Amino acid sequence: MKHIIFGAALAALAAPTAALAQEQCGEVTITQMNWDSAAIVTAVSKFLMEQGYGCDVTAVPSDTTPSMASLAENNEPDIVTELWVNSAGEAYTKLEAEGKIETLGSVLDPGGVEGWWLPTYLVEAHPELATIEGVMANPELVGGMFNNCPDGWGCRLVNDNLIRAFNLEDSGIEVFNHGSGETLATSMAAAYQNEEPWFGYYWGPTTPLGMFDMTSIDLGDYDEEVHQANQNADAPDPKPSAFPAAPVLTVVTKDFMESHPDIAELMSNVTFKTDTMSQLLAWKEDNNASNEEAAVYFLKNNPDEWSGWINDAATENLSALLQ
Repeated sequence: MKHIIFGAALAALAAPTAALAQEQCGEVTITQMNWDSAAIVTAVSKFLMEQGYGCDVTAVPSDTTPSMASLAENNEPDIVTELWVNSAGEAYTKLEAEGKIETLGSVLDPGGVEGWWLPTYLVEAHPELATIEGVMANPELVGGMFNNCPDGWGCRLVNDNLIRAFNLEDSGIEVFNHGSGETLATSMAAAYQNEEPWFGYYWGPTTPLGMFDMTSIDLGDYDEEVHQANQNADAPDPKPSAFPAAPVLTVVTKDFMESHPDIAELMSNVTFKTDTMSQLLAWKEDNNASNEEAAVYFLKNNPDEWSGWINDAATENLSALLQ
């Protein structure tokens, strides 16, 4: 029944303007990446393009590497909505240098986040735990354990080097290496629901960081050279460094930028706070909702956040959502 209600709401909002500007916009292809945050960005963007600008939008199932290959070989899709630069690497840099793509801006603000986290209730009760020095001076307050990434994850290399750099285990904190992302998330959930200590690595936007109020502790300053060195499993002398925010971008083909400047302007404005996206992911899981339903939920409940993304004509077309 919930899915029927959401579908009806979506249809009702869309009905007045479905074909209004179809001839002006035409066909648009946009990535449907295979992770939830990108899928929600695509669902929101697709709705705004179709109902605000009259586009005929096709969501193309993809992933980072295939999307870069398709852009290089076929100049498609028109829009990549959530490109993690640290995953795309040289392929993105090469396409940009060749002038095949245009970077519109950051779709996540401040981007993908990583860190070592504690439940906020623990930091509020013991403010000294807000820094790594405070944590190491009070291992019993954090449960005497650090919850580490599974083997094979990129964060595992960095964490292992930071553990050595801080001499974490010498402070009396045991390192527990999780066997999967599921057990890492479950350990956080179980501790939080029982208001117990939990200390470990996590990243966002993710469902757990949307469900649970967590605080990223201060690991000191970010040092780009040190952070790069800490990604080497054989780093001889690792040093401390905070995690940087990972750039997460929206890109379009150069041809699309020139042929659809109004849509390019829209997509340059589509930006979600990383915390907001984590909360959307949590809502989606709590309600067993689809990505499209999460998009409707965001649009109906956050008009102040997205109303500035669209032009005057789209604002008129989407006026029902802005009331």
